[in-house]
Amino acid sequence: MSGSTTSQGFAFNRGQFQQIIDDTLAIAKDLGASDAAAEVSEGAGLSVSVRLGEIENVERNRDKSLGVTVYLGQRRGNASTSDFFAAALQQTVRAAYDIARFTAEDPAAGLPDAEDLATPDIAGIDLDLFHPWLVDADGAAALARRCEEAALATSPKISNSEGAGVSAQQSHFWAGNSRGFRGGYASSRHSLSVAPIAGKGAAMQRDAWYSSQRNAMDLASPEAVGRYAAERALSRLKGRKVPTCEVPVLFENTLAAGLLGSMVGALSGGALYRRASFLMDSVGTAVLADHLDVDEDPLVPRGKASAAFDDEGVRTRKRRVVDGGVVQGYFLSSYSARKLGLQTTGHAGGAQNLVLSSRLTRPGDHLDEMLRKLHRGLFVTELMGQGVNGVTGDYSRGAAGYWVEGGRIVHPVHEVTIAGNLKDMLRAIVAVGADTYVSGGRTVGSVLLARMKVAGS
Repeated sequence: MSGSTTSQGFAFNRGQFQQIIDDTLAIAKDLGASDAAAEVSEGAGLSVSVRLGEIENVERNRDKSLGVTVYLGQRRGNASTSDFFAAALQQTVRAAYDIARFTAEDPAAGLPDAEDLATPDIAGIDLDLFHPWLVDADGAAALARRCEEAALATSPKISNSEGAGVSAQQSHFWAGNSRGFRGGYASSRHSLSVAPIAGKGAAMQRDAWYSSQRNAMDLASPEAVGRYAAERALSRLKGRKVPTCEVPVLFENTLAAGLLGSMVGALSGGALYRRASFLMDSVGTAVLADHLDVDEDPLVPRGKASAAFDDEGVRTRKRRVVDGGVVQGYFLSSYSARKLGLQTTGHAGGAQNLVLSSRLTRPGDHLDEMLRKLHRGLFVTELMGQGVNGVTGDYSRGAAGYWVEGGRIVHPVHEVTIAGNLKDMLRAIVAVGADTYVSGGRTVGSVLLARMKVAGS
């Protein structure tokens, strides 16, 4: 990010942010804090939605914040403000200091060790995350209309629309602590979405599609997004239940990232030190099928979850999280690492650009081939509800999708429930498709499970 960001739609530039951080940490030191950390940020954006060609909402957002953490030995206090004037900085640091004074000691509290922090050369790596989109409300509405019109024009059976939307968001931050860390960067995220409705009356079905990128030039065309969303809605017409059974289940690539997310949650420090994970003490043990690997690369240019350092300023590193099904490491912040007697892995703020892959996947293993491998069972394209127990691994969610016979879709399915236990499900993955999809910071193809319970009629 260049030193001047005011020309990019921000009110503050990096130099001003650097000064705010330096002033804040100096105030904490003068008050007698043994350590302190601070982060200042600013965001700006535009969101426009249309429905049946008419503008429904135009929202502009602009926010700024300063967060301060003060340590008095192993006592910690936090405070924040949206006022960047000198008097407000004093008051905010004083508030954090006073909270720390009256907080019980926590042996795990404290800044990361100095040797774990990202050095200036690492913190300053440009990962190409900032691509401001200077679209105005009229331009955004025009794109949303094109998207919705393409959906409505796909078929006469597209009877209605829940609307289309365009969002352009950008932000920047600067962070620092009393152990010498300084770093920050600007980032952007833009999206285009639509939700058409097919059919009429009780037979109506809806579906949606979207495109999200750091650079608006990388977004799919409005027409492509609209047509695909309409095709998805149309394909769900005349859905029916299936009898209760136990069959193979294929998760569409858009949903498969959720399975990876459940595993990551169970391997994360917060769940582990609270002993609220179904994957306790799993480093060195097999939690996935032996043909599966999970790789993490925080330095992917334009990556959805790229970062050279985590929320504490700890350097991030490329690594293999799961090798041949066997867990190689957890996702730990400094605090959770201390609670577990381990070292931070640079994951305050979460995982960074994970890829689930199978050693059995061939280049031709796209959806048609994955349906052939499923042969007979349920292809799931939508999940409903939050029926995932992170402590026991029990999994039960409403689902919709398609029934498959002989490797071909024969009819849509709705109003069924799929159930299992994540421990068994992760070990029962028999194939991962080459049809990879990026969902947030997770890249996964469609995922085939050997068997799950399907509760229907």
